Amino acid sequence: MRTFDYQRATSVDEAIALHGRTAGSVFLAGGTTLLDLMKLDIERPAHVVDIHRLGLDRIETVEGGRVRIGAMVSNTDLARHPHIVEQYPALSQALLSGASTQLRNKATTAGNVMQRVRCGYFRDGVSPCNKRAPGSGCPAVDGLNRNVHAVLGGTTHCIAAHPSDMCVAMVAIGATIHVQGPRGRRDIPFADFHLLPGDTPWKEHALEAGEMITHITLEPPMPGSRAAYLKLRDRGSYQFALASSAVIVAMDGGTIRDIRIALGGVTTKPWRAANAEAVLRGKPASEALIREAAAVAMTGAQSYGQNGFKILLGQQAVARNLSRLVA
Repeated sequence: MRTFDYQRATSVDEAIALHGRTAGSVFLAGGTTLLDLMKLDIERPAHVVDIHRLGLDRIETVEGGRVRIGAMVSNTDLARHPHIVEQYPALSQALLSGASTQLRNKATTAGNVMQRVRCGYFRDGVSPCNKRAPGSGCPAVDGLNRNVHAVLGGTTHCIAAHPSDMCVAMVAIGATIHVQGPRGRRDIPFADFHLLPGDTPWKEHALEAGEMITHITLEPPMPGSRAAYLKLRDRGSYQFALASSAVIVAMDGGTIRDIRIALGGVTTKPWRAANAEAVLRGKPASEALIREAAAVAMTGAQSYGQNGFKILLGQQAVARNLSRLVA
């Protein structure tokens, strides 16, 4: 058992100040990822700052039809909120497809954004892993990589897939992450928050030292749209996606007026498929067009052996979801 100091903050300013006093500090939200990694001896914080009592647990509509979500809103409360269910169905569906009821009751919005990968080489604590021990290598590239490894966005330094369902829906919707730290407040576009592994896979997000997420603001719903989240996996519950898609589409008769597509399970970060959107936008919906767009969405995908089936499965996640929405 590794010892650590624990303090509970009562304001955002106090949380940031407490965090900055000790090297190796972490913020504790729902704890569904952090405590797991501490038990596995992957995370070894010297100081834990509890942020449960900061008043960041509200969902509010704000100017321009946007929705502001506090960092501490639970996944259950967000998924079941009437406005989210009605106006952002892909987000509600994505949240309800993840984890279990018990975990959703504890997991938080900001914690979901910050969760770390499920790669077995990262989590076993002994294998080489560039995320855990920079420069040690990535055995997943030539090893066991069927389930939680990506075919888009990876490099020889890391191919771990991003695990979140919620984030796939949010990158399709469009959102802004609001953070606060020692240098004050700033806003980060959701699509820019998670980083591709490149040759520095241990750098997973755009937060600077000492910063914490306070809120996430969703863009207004696309006018006249319908939306859905489709998750493909080996079994029907409590499993990470092999491939997933969040699709939001607005139709003018039989023509696709506007479209947003995001991918999960096959990518190293929440992935907006703008190239596939361009194929579809302004054109009459047809089976052939949908197949073309689904193939374009997986442009650049690379098989690493066991996970090669995900290239076609990613296409299926897009095509099946979109076909249902335009039917």
